[in-house]
Amino acid sequence: MMTLELNILDWIQTLHTSFGDSLMIFFTNLGNRGLVWIILDILLLIFPKTRRTGIAVTFALILELILCNGLLKPLVGRTRPFDINTDVALLIHPPADFSFPSGHTASSFAAASALCFAKSRLRFPALILAALIAFSRLYLYVHFPSDVLAGILLGILTGAAGTLLSRRVIPS
Repeated sequence: MMTLELNILDWIQTLHTSFGDSLMIFFTNLGNRGLVWIILDILLLIFPKTRRTGIAVTFALILELILCNGLLKPLVGRTRPFDINTDVALLIHPPADFSFPSGHTASSFAAASALCFAKSRLRFPALILAALIAFSRLYLYVHFPSDVLAGILLGILTGAAGTLLSRRVIPS
């Protein structure tokens, strides 16, 4: 399985261009520490009309952080692809934590999924951004495809859970 995943990552490496490199670095940086999603969440929480959606995103991001960084990454302890294939020159600083699941992807899909479940008009741009952030992690050789897939699934689950929790906190 790991050989297949490394082959996929190596194929993605053939897509590199200087413009693509800059773009993927930009998108991955947007996902650093979930900052873009936290800023969006703060904006949603400020306005009464979007506060319930903001609460759903808040819960989703908190659940994602606990499950991804607090539980799964240390439990699985998976090494990163650049530690296995040391011939790839990284375009970003190497992440210091474990690889599985992708935290960038999980937080992106947690926020985007919460927006989808809330039927926010921001859901489609958020899903596009989440997908670009997820792909950037493969392009930059810092995650295996299964890390990103697990991040997507975890994000969707925590987005749904965050939405359900927000409906309990603020009933219709």
